[in-house]
Amino acid sequence: FQLRQELPWRQSMNAFEQRKEKTMIQVRKGSDRGHADHGWLQSWHTFSFADYHDPAEMGWHGLRVINEDIVQPGKGFGMHGHRDMEIVTWILDGALEHKDSMGNGEVIRPGEAQRMSAGKGVLHSEFNPSQEKATHLLQIWIEPNVRGVRPSYEQTYFPPEERHGRLRLVASSDGREGSVTIHQDAALYAALLAPGEAVRHALAPGRHAYLHVARGAARLNSQPLRGGDGAKIADEENLEIVASEDAEILLFDLP
Repeated sequence: FQLRQELPWRQSMNAFEQRKEKTMIQVRKGSDRGHADHGWLQSWHTFSFADYHDPAEMGWHGLRVINEDIVQPGKGFGMHGHRDMEIVTWILDGALEHKDSMGNGEVIRPGEAQRMSAGKGVLHSEFNPSQEKATHLLQIWIEPNVRGVRPSYEQTYFPPEERHGRLRLVASSDGREGSVTIHQDAALYAALLAPGEAVRHALAPGRHAYLHVARGAARLNSQPLRGGDGAKIADEENLEIVASEDAEILLFDLP
């Protein structure tokens, strides 16, 4: 009799725990990322990349790579190839000179989002054109929802005033609001926040998100995060990001 009485209670508790677990913010500390020291390049890998492999960190719902790179003056990545990947480069400090097999040659600076759809195959190089100042950047890879497309390139500037105190859309599947266009049902937002400033974002049912704090400090639904930290987000209807100090953040809305 006692067992039969306890069983419904245990079942209800299990159901409660399952519902509780569905709502998830999983923090990824910057200090836990993979790190590669190549002398001319310092690179921190949020997800598995190159020689860094963690089976628990293979990406998050189409977001495959967030690499934070510091490239020394006059150094860079020689010509190399990519295929079937949406590559977004975001400069935090300094500049990066890009050349590719499509004939593009551009210098990317802070506030500019560069998108390269590798498609059926492309070669490119990336160098720090300065002989004095290091380049600090984020390189982001998003898995496309179509493969074998013709490679393409796009670069757009988003002034600081468009990012101060708000989530500015910088990449999307349809290029709305002047964002660069990616082959995936995903959206990337950038924001610059002063201490105490807050931005909010609603997630549609079934959508996921990833928050990356590029620098500074902020709280995500009361979870504290510092520069280099990130958070996997699932089954959260509303996100509130409040800066604890001057902060730059990137928020991914993912399928």
